[in-house]
Amino acid sequence: MSNTVNLHRVLKAPLARVFKAFTDAKAKTAWIPPFGFLGEVESYNFKEGGSYRMSFTNFTNDQKHSWGGTFKTIKPNQLLVYSDKFDDPNLPGEMTVTIQFKEVMCGTELTIKQEGIPSMIPVEMCYLGWQESLIKLAQLVEPEINQ
Repeated sequence: MSNTVNLHRVLKAPLARVFKAFTDAKAKTAWIPPFGFLGEVESYNFKEGGSYRMSFTNFTNDQKHSWGGTFKTIKPNQLLVYSDKFDDPNLPGEMTVTIQFKEVMCGTELTIKQEGIPSMIPVEMCYLGWQESLIKLAQLVEPEINQ
């Protein structure tokens, strides 16, 4: 059985900056790994039909989790849809992540949906991981640094 998580967040940052954080490989290594993990982008071809490979390494025990996927839909500053597939055969199936971006009075509204999460991953752990990642995303995109 597939699991789905739905998230909603408003960030005090311009739409273009938030979208860039989702599309720039270096930026993703800064914010996507949950607390206690280091991120690495092994390949990143950001275009519709392009693929990517990433990994997280647990800082405490050096255990590595890797996955890859394909960029399905890219509408700059509006919509991003991509697939995720874990390398671990114990985590079968392909997930789909859909992110909608909307400019609002105070910044950017995000609506995130992750579908097809392998049934052996507790959905509450996915929510926790995303919440931690979104905290790090806010720390990356919200500061106004003009130097």
